[in-house]
Amino acid sequence: MSGFRKFLLQGDLVSLAVAVVIAGVFGEVVKAFVTIIMDLVGKAGGTQAFSSYTPNGVHVGAFITAVITFVIVAAVVYYFVVVPYTKAKDRFFPTPPSAEGATTESLLAEIRDLLASKQ
Repeated sequence: MSGFRKFLLQGDLVSLAVAVVIAGVFGEVVKAFVTIIMDLVGKAGGTQAFSSYTPNGVHVGAFITAVITFVIVAAVVYYFVVVPYTKAKDRFFPTPPSAEGATTESLLAEIRDLLASKQ
């Protein structure tokens, strides 16, 4: 039982719960914003509600609305979550330089030079 309590009180679980709640509310904000955009597009195109646009019975408007919603959500997540997170991570936790780019020959030459300098 103590392991379960530790799991529930773990910081990651609480952060995840907060993120899910915020994402749900934020999704509603994005949905309302897309509705405004699509209404403006509909008025410009002569349709009352673009999301319900169905030429010959095909629900094209609903698909275009879903695509625009996806693009807006992806852009917001990228510019307001991914970019600041990456910058903060690079600033506060810089990655140490790695020797991945070094070739075997250059490493052997460096070892040879170090040994030669000690003699």
